[in-house]
Amino acid sequence: MSNQKRIKVLFLCTHNSARSQMAEGLLRHLGGEKYQVFSAGTEQTFVRPQAIQVMAEVGIDISQQQSKMLEQYLQDGFDEVTTVCDDANEACPVFPNAKHRRHWSFPDPSKAQGSKEEQLQVYPIEKCAMRFNKRLNTNCSKCCPKRNIFTQGGFCD
Repeated sequence: MSNQKRIKVLFLCTHNSARSQMAEGLLRHLGGEKYQVFSAGTEQTFVRPQAIQVMAEVGIDISQQQSKMLEQYLQDGFDEVTTVCDDANEACPVFPNAKHRRHWSFPDPSKAQGSKEEQLQVYPIEKCAMRFNKRLNTNCSKCCPKRNIFTQGGFCD
């Protein structure tokens, strides 16, 4: 992207451990050089191993991503700021220096119960991919065929 400005995007969640990390990795993968992508949380924890595993299943490596605090980005300008959990949406109803602010509500995968496989199904790769597919006009079936993202339906907004 030599002459074109990259679109700067920030994903926010409470712990910056799963949903926002997955969104960061997915947009970085799908958007390529068009986007400069970040994620942060209102609290700093760690990237959940389940999120790393689910993303690896679709060929996206987020194992080197780190949990980051929201405060380090408050002075930065962003083209898009998206909260991916309801708590972060309530904690940050307005984000300074953001051109566009939106909210995508995903259930908290850390609260999933059941077997390991049942817990992994809660991680929102399909929902993220469908929303990015609509936004980027990209064919996600190339990166996510194993998770059958297009059979889920009803996730775009």
